[in-house]
Amino acid sequence: MGLSAAALLWGLPRLLLTIALHLALSPCPAQASVPAHRDYCVLGAGPAGLQMAYFLQRAGRDYAVFERAPGPGSFFTRYPRHRKLISINKRYTGKANAEFNLRHDWNSLLSHDPRLLFRHYSNAYFPDAGDMVRYLGDFADRLGLHVLYNTTIAHVTLNKDQRAWNGHYFILTDQKGQAYQCSVLLVATGLSVPNQVDFPGSEYVDGYESVSVDPKDFVGQNVLILGRGNSAFETAENILGVTNFIHMLSRSRVRLSWATHYVGDLRAINNGLLDTYQLKSLDGLLESDLTDLAVVKDHEGKFHVTLKFFLEEGNRSADAVPLPQDDNDNFALRVAYDRVIRCLGWNFDFSIFSKSLRLSAGGELSKKYPLVKASYESKGSRGLFVLGTASHSVDYRKSAGGFIHGFRYTVRAVHRLLEQRHHGVTWPSTQHPITQLASAIIRRVNEASGLYQMFSVLADVVLLKENATAFEYLEEFPMQMLAQLETITGRRARHGLFIINMEYGRNFSGPDKDVFFYDRSVGHTEDAWLSNFLHPVIYYYRHLPTEQEVRFRPAGWPLPRPTAIHHIVEDFLTDWTAPVGHILPLRRFLENCLDTDLRSFYAESCFLFALTRQKLPPFCQQGYLRTQGLVGTESLRQRGVESGLLWDYATVGRGDSGQQPGDHGPGQHPLAPGPPVSPFDSNKEEL
Repeated sequence: MGLSAAALLWGLPRLLLTIALHLALSPCPAQASVPAHRDYCVLGAGPAGLQMAYFLQRAGRDYAVFERAPGPGSFFTRYPRHRKLISINKRYTGKANAEFNLRHDWNSLLSHDPRLLFRHYSNAYFPDAGDMVRYLGDFADRLGLHVLYNTTIAHVTLNKDQRAWNGHYFILTDQKGQAYQCSVLLVATGLSVPNQVDFPGSEYVDGYESVSVDPKDFVGQNVLILGRGNSAFETAENILGVTNFIHMLSRSRVRLSWATHYVGDLRAINNGLLDTYQLKSLDGLLESDLTDLAVVKDHEGKFHVTLKFFLEEGNRSADAVPLPQDDNDNFALRVAYDRVIRCLGWNFDFSIFSKSLRLSAGGELSKKYPLVKASYESKGSRGLFVLGTASHSVDYRKSAGGFIHGFRYTVRAVHRLLEQRHHGVTWPSTQHPITQLASAIIRRVNEASGLYQMFSVLADVVLLKENATAFEYLEEFPMQMLAQLETITGRRARHGLFIINMEYGRNFSGPDKDVFFYDRSVGHTEDAWLSNFLHPVIYYYRHLPTEQEVRFRPAGWPLPRPTAIHHIVEDFLTDWTAPVGHILPLRRFLENCLDTDLRSFYAESCFLFALTRQKLPPFCQQGYLRTQGLVGTESLRQRGVESGLLWDYATVGRGDSGQQPGDHGPGQHPLAPGPPVSPFDSNKEEL
């Protein structure tokens, strides 16, 4: 029956009902699903992803973490292949200060829960990777982080929309075709693609990611390892005792972490092959560009190294190809090898990201890492941030940003930036009277872990108030973003600022440096600027540097040339609390910059200054002049006794009933006692 007939039979009310039923029952084309929206999307539930999730959750933000594996930390379920981490787990420092102890805890993430410290998960100084997997699982579960497991993001692209925070949304599509819409994208996928060099014969090479880890498979073999980093030496260490010999080939010389002060370079725990090489036990290291070489296989299944230009197209048999030893009978690699193993590190996986995101520009370093600014935001897409190991291009081979003990702090810095940009929450700070400036700096350089680990990358910032009567203290700000400080933090730098940074000596680090030379340390304060080991450096600027000044700073400088600079002399104990060696020079530097006296004074001194000076030191202005009467001290009381103004109470207990000069009774002193103040033992303590 048609609709017109129904209208005649049933009238208008029944017609409307019929139309509703007709629309409900009629087949209609499927509507496109609306993507689920999140303000923040985090790719990867590794250490960096979980760290950002923690900060987002504490701030009450709308977020989700996408993880392809059934649990967090999937990288550590397989790597390192031989299961020993090179991040130290120092459980004892002799200190109770939790912040200080994080300086020597390279595995814990930041949280408010003391149970989630890695020291509770392993007793080993170099822990097993399985302990890291267990730790990350507990971190996510105990904190209730919002992680979508078994969700593989297969594609990421942009959708321009003026209503979005950044002028576009990020559209993520998973393996099932489910789409997710995000205002901010936080990429914490790490480096997961094995770095490979394309040369003739590379198909014969075993990769670090798949080679056997059973030493029995290498018994009595000649092994060639391509690479010179920790994965190469870790592999060599595993089979060192069963092989005939191991040769290691790379394009550059070995970089020792104790010489470069970069934790990603070769660590002592893996460098046994250096001993066997230098002590003439058959193993050895060689340097050559791998792209100039080729590997050929002979009829016995052995591998030979030759030069690429010796190869003829389509003929790769060692029996037919000329070998270097044919012309040079002492060619270093003239032996045949049973195994060739590639250990060349890892690259970022760019494959899931649309070209519209412009994450890579094709440069040498950008093949390994995405292109990011010093704020860890993508250079190509606003609102896309790269976290963790993948963000290491900011401080590659300079600081610890590629490792947990470094990027836990850079992740926090990114979160603080996002809080200001999208929610109007200013960068956390504390305000203090100017008299506390030296003590605030001394406290931070002695205990702060972020400054200590992210040296020359994250720095504390002191913003001076008008007339230098007070200051605002901001912690762990990205130094290279100094010109944008006001925008990023929501704070104002109108009256000058200090930057507190940790630095090594400029000529002390490098693969060719002898860091154990005689007289390598500096002990005198006048030579503090020559300090080699990690030490605090304070920069003073009358005005906030411009972007151009930051960009064209002197070579080797982390910041533009300041108005004044001060090095606190290096200390063997990394304990910068010596009154004369550390605190006094710092206080004098600050006083010269501020043109004021930052010392603390007894009330009696403030009293004398008030009678004899037109301008009082800030300590007296902010303390003594705002109280009633003098603050009682032992020195002041003794002077009162000697002058006859006070009763000597010390004699009362000894039975001395005589009156003191001036005939003032015990209840009649003209100088009322103030709050008890402990006397200083020496002038040094007054510093």
